[in-house]
Amino acid sequence: MIASHYAEPLPRRLARNEPLRRGPSEADHAVRALDAGDLFEMLDDSAGWAWGYAGPDRFVGYVRSEGLEPA
Repeated sequence: MIASHYAEPLPRRLARNEPLRRGPSEADHAVRALDAGDLFEMLDDSAGWAWGYAGPDRFVGYVRSEGLEPA
């Protein structure tokens, strides 16, 4: 199967410390702690949650959209 297109990540920076979560909810497990200033590559932003990846190991997860700013 060939994908017709790929999402281009939008570089963002964390404006404050945020947990990277498995799902788009405060109740979802945090997989990583992200610090203010860390780069977050955003692939989607919906209902107040941004989905993407962060860190040198490119952990995938969700952060609150309000905690991001343009990189």
